[in-house]
Amino acid sequence: MDPKPQDAQRYPNGARFRPGAREGHYESFFVRANHPTRPLAFWIRYTIFSPRGRPGAAVGELWAIAFDGETGQHVAVKRETPFAECAFDPGRLDARVGGARLDAGALTGEAASGGHTLQWNLTYSGEASPLFLLPLAAYSSAQPPAKSLVARPFAVFSGTLVVDGAPLRVERWTGSQNHNWGPRHTDHYAWGQVAGFDNAPDTFLEVVTARRRLGPFWSPFVTLLVVRRGDEEIALNSPAQMRRARGAFTPFDWRFRSATSAARVEGLISAPDAAFVGLTYHNPPGGDKTCLNSKLATCELTLTRREGATWGQPERLIAQQRAAFEILTDTPDPRVPLRV
Repeated sequence: MDPKPQDAQRYPNGARFRPGAREGHYESFFVRANHPTRPLAFWIRYTIFSPRGRPGAAVGELWAIAFDGETGQHVAVKRETPFAECAFDPGRLDARVGGARLDAGALTGEAASGGHTLQWNLTYSGEASPLFLLPLAAYSSAQPPAKSLVARPFAVFSGTLVVDGAPLRVERWTGSQNHNWGPRHTDHYAWGQVAGFDNAPDTFLEVVTARRRLGPFWSPFVTLLVVRRGDEEIALNSPAQMRRARGAFTPFDWRFRSATSAARVEGLISAPDAAFVGLTYHNPPGGDKTCLNSKLATCELTLTRREGATWGQPERLIAQQRAAFEILTDTPDPRVPLRV
């Protein structure tokens, strides 16, 4: 049965993958969080990868990065497991890749590659409702092919990471639990997220600037963003709005702006090349993409609301070394060696 628009609300973490399907599929359930005061972060991703036309070659992938902005030594690992040894529940968050597991309140696992090892035993909680980057109806539509949502904004994590044998205590690090999927990766994008600004800890930002390849041509860039502050949500993500918005990025700076008659949002997300880790993502139709991945970026956001007939004073928010910033591209960057 085809999904209905409300299914994204009822089952934000339900797995969309159909084992045996030949059209190709990727699907990720990932968590990420930052230390409350230090430039430390983690990103852990439980993924399905099924190449187009070869469903028997489907695998579960386990990815993990421990970012250390104090030493500049980031540890990244990846493990692949035959899909027969994995399970992803279509009705709730229950992702298993071999012996590693992610559910609605905890995650455990271990991965090793390239001479490095990461282990984790974490719990998390949070009461915030899911945040939808796309208009709700898009989640039951063929377009856009790639879907993304934040199933649990402001998730708070505690437990232990073990980085190359050294335990790291995680005590109330704030971040999120996320879900994305599709038959192919979006061809070129920048994605950003802030789970609490330094001067506005109740404010969450989700933003993307992206374009697709249409045969030999590129589509124009579109920019979608959602700002949530307490009970208020500014969702600048309608089809018309995303085309009016502006976004431009290069490694390693990204500027974006979007406005309606009621609100204006402008932002800059940036980080030095040393804050990034290079990853290779296989694409279900074939070929590889390069992901330049950081969870130690800085975000400066300006939010202006209309007050009656005039605009109010701009409000400037900042998150120092706490923002997620990823760029997906066809071309590796020599400044960011590929780790996995």
